[in-house]
Amino acid sequence: MTLQEIMSELKAMGNADTKRIFMNHGAQEPLFGVKVGDLKKILKKTKTNHNLAIQLYETGNSDAMYLAALMADHTKVTREKLQSWIAKANWYMLSEYAVAGLAAESPYGLELSRHWRQSDQELVAAAGWATYSGVISITENSKLDLKEIDSLLDHIKENIHHSPDRVRYTMNGFLITVGGYIPSLTAKAKDISTQIGKVTVNLGNTACKVPYAPEYIAKMVDRGSYNKKRQAVRC
Repeated sequence: MTLQEIMSELKAMGNADTKRIFMNHGAQEPLFGVKVGDLKKILKKTKTNHNLAIQLYETGNSDAMYLAALMADHTKVTREKLQSWIAKANWYMLSEYAVAGLAAESPYGLELSRHWRQSDQELVAAAGWATYSGVISITENSKLDLKEIDSLLDHIKENIHHSPDRVRYTMNGFLITVGGYIPSLTAKAKDISTQIGKVTVNLGNTACKVPYAPEYIAKMVDRGSYNKKRQAVRC
């Protein structure tokens, strides 16, 4: 498929209700309002196509940008391209899921997560936490820097309630990820999340809620996903 063909198909798949929901969550124009499930229908046709993904992201259309991150080749994406993409990600679905997922699967996941977490831009800092969570979810624990992760739990304990909304949300997600994927740190993650209590985040005009970390970790144990690494981050 060509760029023009995909953009035409995205326009046809767009839905006014989906667009409204996305914009309630912070999405910005231009976008058609295409569900992720429908994006994957296009992805089945194109498969991984790195050059086409770069063209799609450069359109600035939110639906095309999300599809681009799904379509990109994590073995070919450069550090510079990921930096460029995070700078253009203008709402959390792009920053924390699309770009962060691609970054986590790339060779630059840890490096960029450390760099992005230091940003004074809320979406970029949140992407840093989301990227590290993604790395943890697909990497054998023996290959992770457990001392660094342990220290980040302490950092979250001291800073989560003083951080911007999306950073709080992704810090909370990091607690869940550590508790659910690293058995040696599960007890500490649960203890800290219990001390922190329920995390409040302004989620705008939506019905979404912030997961309560201790309960979510327990659910991972109950449903059998505890310490079961994922094959990929992007979805």
